[in-house]
Amino acid sequence: MKTRMKEYREKNGITQEQLAKKVGVARQTILFMEKGKYNPSLRLAYQISRELNAKIDDLFSFDDEK
Repeated sequence: MKTRMKEYREKNGITQEQLAKKVGVARQTILFMEKGKYNPSLRLAYQISRELNAKIDDLFSFDDEK
């Protein structure tokens, strides 16, 4: 899964730590998600999109290559 989380997070002036606390995960989870190494649950994706004032589709896109 590709993500634009970092771009939106920085645009909103939020650190990884701040975002992690707001959505109830470890900072490492945010880091791994931004690097595309961790796919969030639908609930977590929704929480992040709300905190970053973005649509889920704007933050995450599926990479069809496997």
